[in-house]
Amino acid sequence: MKRILLRSGKSPYDVVPVEEALHRDVIATNSGNLIFSDAAHKILETPGTEVVSNGMKAEAAAAGRINEEYDAFVVPLANAFRPSFESGLRRLTRLIGKLKIPVVVLGVGAQAGMDYDPARLKSMEPAVRDFCAAVLDRSASIGVRGEFTEKYLKDMGFRDVEVIGCPSLFMYGKELAVQKRVPALTADSLIAINGSHSAVKSQGLGRIITRTHARYPHLRFIGQNTSDARQLHWRDLSHPNGRLTAVPTHPDHPMYREDKVRVYVDPVTWIDDLRAFDFSFGSRIHGNIAALLAGTPATVLCADSRTLELCRYFGIPHRLLGELPEDVDPARLYEEADFGELTGGHQERFERFIGFLDQNGLENTFTHGDGGAAFEARLRSLDFPAGVRPWNDADIASLSARFGWLQHRMTELATDNDQLKRDLARAKAAAKPAAPSAVRVPSVYRRARRAVGGPLRRALQSGRQ
Repeated sequence: MKRILLRSGKSPYDVVPVEEALHRDVIATNSGNLIFSDAAHKILETPGTEVVSNGMKAEAAAAGRINEEYDAFVVPLANAFRPSFESGLRRLTRLIGKLKIPVVVLGVGAQAGMDYDPARLKSMEPAVRDFCAAVLDRSASIGVRGEFTEKYLKDMGFRDVEVIGCPSLFMYGKELAVQKRVPALTADSLIAINGSHSAVKSQGLGRIITRTHARYPHLRFIGQNTSDARQLHWRDLSHPNGRLTAVPTHPDHPMYREDKVRVYVDPVTWIDDLRAFDFSFGSRIHGNIAALLAGTPATVLCADSRTLELCRYFGIPHRLLGELPEDVDPARLYEEADFGELTGGHQERFERFIGFLDQNGLENTFTHGDGGAAFEARLRSLDFPAGVRPWNDADIASLSARFGWLQHRMTELATDNDQLKRDLARAKAAAKPAAPSAVRVPSVYRRARRAVGGPLRRALQSGRQ
């Protein structure tokens, strides 16, 4: 049995309660990550291949164990070539540099502006070079998201670069059926909107959300950040994103109060819910890919190169966010959206993706397995939590679940604290009398307050309202 280690926040089969998912951050700050990692898991799982999630760990010290236990390390990535991810990219490079097994990168992207100018990436160019060199020492080629990233790497001198898009859109193989189910959008239409905090704050998306909410009473905002989910489930505003009241995940936003906001910690429930919608639009690329996988028409409002190059490669209907009129109507976007290029060219793009896997020695379920039937059957046998919704109620059932988790965490912390005390006592007994102790163990009260104090205070405050 071949074993593949996959860079992902969690296995698609892991059913994690909402509180635990937020505590562990299984979505790695953005639930869009799970769309493409789950797709990669499904694609690579065959009767002769086991796929194991690494939980996003990139510790060079684990290289020896990985070399012994796995036959390949597969790394699906999004916009990894960006300054804010430079330290993460270097950690990943250090691990890869110690691996003796094949390392395959699926769909990495560089992030720049709409003009495709890589100047902002100049400072991290050494990190990108080191990463690509380490990967290409262990694979036949690097799979990139689109035209901009391909040119960016080739301008550095790397030739073994292939545009493959993102694994997410190949979740169902060569099949991708997206159709307009209604002739036009009306006030009764069920519409999903999505967007990042930066798009809301500085690129006009906040005004689009406000106007669309006024016109379409069945509008729903779907957030993707861990901070979004914490705002919904805990009313936690401690993250800097919590200062932006124009985002519907903020408790002061009218859509929050009207229960018109969701965040998903599992792609299967996300995609299933979007099957009922008439249209999806916004600046989140994977928020709209989730809709397309559900067969629901979607238009991406592009705000940077990472979304633009992917839309261009796949033929996803898109508009430039900065060029939209303030009174843009989703009904007009729906009317103008043409899915011919997306669906008509999908099989060719799928075969190119499969060819990339073959070239890098990876089997896939559509060629070497059951097409993902066992994967889907196993998912359907599991009971995943529903999408995280706004905490607007203060009933006993709502409070008990949250307080139960907080109590459990405090018990765990107390147990850990007792163990630390025992370890410290043993260390002191074994140390020389004159040697000062360098171990400082925080009290259980301080540890508990740091871990659960904020949610506990917010829960109590909500219960009094």
